[in-house]
Amino acid sequence: MASAVMEAAAELLRHRRARAEALQLTLLQRRVAFEANADLSLAATDVDVEARVISGVACERLNGGASGGTLLYLHGGGYCVGSPRTHRELAGRLARSAKRVCVVPDYRLAPEHPFPAALEDAFAVYRWLCETEGEPPALAGDSAGGGLALSLILRLRDEGLPLSPRVAVLSPWTDLTFGGASIRDRAARDPYMSEAVLAAFADAYAPVGERDRPLLSPLHADLRGLPPLWIEVGSEEVLFDDAVRLQDRALLDGVETTLVVGEGLFHVWQAVPGAPEALAASDRIGSFLTGS
Repeated sequence: MASAVMEAAAELLRHRRARAEALQLTLLQRRVAFEANADLSLAATDVDVEARVISGVACERLNGGASGGTLLYLHGGGYCVGSPRTHRELAGRLARSAKRVCVVPDYRLAPEHPFPAALEDAFAVYRWLCETEGEPPALAGDSAGGGLALSLILRLRDEGLPLSPRVAVLSPWTDLTFGGASIRDRAARDPYMSEAVLAAFADAYAPVGERDRPLLSPLHADLRGLPPLWIEVGSEEVLFDDAVRLQDRALLDGVETTLVVGEGLFHVWQAVPGAPEALAASDRIGSFLTGS
């Protein structure tokens, strides 16, 4: 059973979704609203936040008591909304749990900057971190950021570049072709995400005929040779099958993989500040990223 905090968060998400649908918000209006909602979940005071520009990409550097190593975190938002600011609390909490400095790129967004702009920005920041720190960063992301993290690790593998030691993805969007049954079967259960919103994001990010490409939909990739993979998903979300099918594909391709299903929970529940389920998630994800 979900905690009271998580139940309240689900109800708030239902209200916001209904309001956005009633107002028929555009993608750019959704972007503004998403930023405004971030005021409720900014980073804890024990996390130092520093603005940085890395390889021409604006970033936030979060330090909650790092003892070594870096985490590259790629924020969600359907490739169209979101920023380091909207994900500061979650990324900072993961940084504390993993005892790593966390770098969150403010990668370029669609529709102004469609594929491959986000991937190019993430790649540039990753390469810089490798070169300056002498070792690859751990890698994590949520929703579209989870898909982007997988696209990044696939590109690094294909180009023969150093790979992250571990990759964690939360409610990852892995299939822009909408091939999973849950996109429809769980539509009434998901308080947050809908096929219509995801379709608008996909339309802004890439042409229909290209969306089965591995760097757009990592579910369609050969995953052999990837580092250990940690996947978390809520049982109620429309992207449930994107996570389950990713695990199936990864195991088939010989990738060490763990799938955690949050029963009764929704899309990226790990981002709800103060919820016991979210705190437990950041602890276990941090443990995975440090290899402990």
